[in-house]
Amino acid sequence: MPERGLHAKTQDKLASPPLPTPHIPFVNFDDYCQEKAAPEGSSTYYALRRAPAARQPLVTALYALYRELEETVKETSDPTIGRTKHAWWQNELGKLDAGEPTHPVTKALQAHSPPGTSLDATVRASLPTLVDGFRMDLEQARYLDWPGLRRYIDQTGGALGTAVARATARDPDAAASWAEPLGAALLLAERVQDIGDDARNGRIYVPIDELQRFGVTAADIINRKYSDAFTDLMRFQTERARRSLDDALAAIPPAERASQRVLRAQAALSQARFDEIEREGFQVLHQRISLTPIRKLWITWKTR
Repeated sequence: MPERGLHAKTQDKLASPPLPTPHIPFVNFDDYCQEKAAPEGSSTYYALRRAPAARQPLVTALYALYRELEETVKETSDPTIGRTKHAWWQNELGKLDAGEPTHPVTKALQAHSPPGTSLDATVRASLPTLVDGFRMDLEQARYLDWPGLRRYIDQTGGALGTAVARATARDPDAAASWAEPLGAALLLAERVQDIGDDARNGRIYVPIDELQRFGVTAADIINRKYSDAFTDLMRFQTERARRSLDDALAAIPPAERASQRVLRAQAALSQARFDEIEREGFQVLHQRISLTPIRKLWITWKTR
């Protein structure tokens, strides 16, 4: 999934719901999307370099939209403000459909998908689903069980995976069947790997019944309390996420493997990051364990 880029103060100015249009008339929307979705050195930056050149600006804009929506819910402590911003984005997608976008991200989506391209026929249908997926973050910060968490993962991650896959697929209409599970697997992996960061934002994406099964409390995670029980919990979460990635990658049709280098590169980076997390003994509550830029470059370059 995308990594954070633009300065928070600038972002607040751009996406604040009370503004009918962002007060940045001279912004280059491609530069904005690049910095928002994939700042240099981030995993997304290297993964996007594997996109077909002609479609790279569109795919970058899709990741930028994802990041905007994620920041809307995760960097807003007041649920009322979060819902207002969420409604703003719903309205903005309506403006995109009408051909009158006002935000740099939606302007980029329009610019790189003129009438008759795959965005009109397939990709755009995933965007409202993506917005609605993040609405679940505004409604709850905990999930009772795996089926409940999976609904969030499948809708939010699946929508992004489908949009990205369809933007580059040889057969866009058939992409959803294998792209949704891959997008969901990528989001699940990110949520497991970023459990510490998420907890600091008031959210824990581990089902309550699984916390209870392993004898770990939400307070343990929030207070960065390591224990054998937490290690066992993380090992279980990691193994499930790894299986999800492996199964989703195996489901990509052979004819689409070359067209899906972005998603496949992200999956390879995620698996490598799990290797590092396991090597560090799952010490993820007080730090964000990541890969070096040179290793990210090497892993994505090997994605053929």
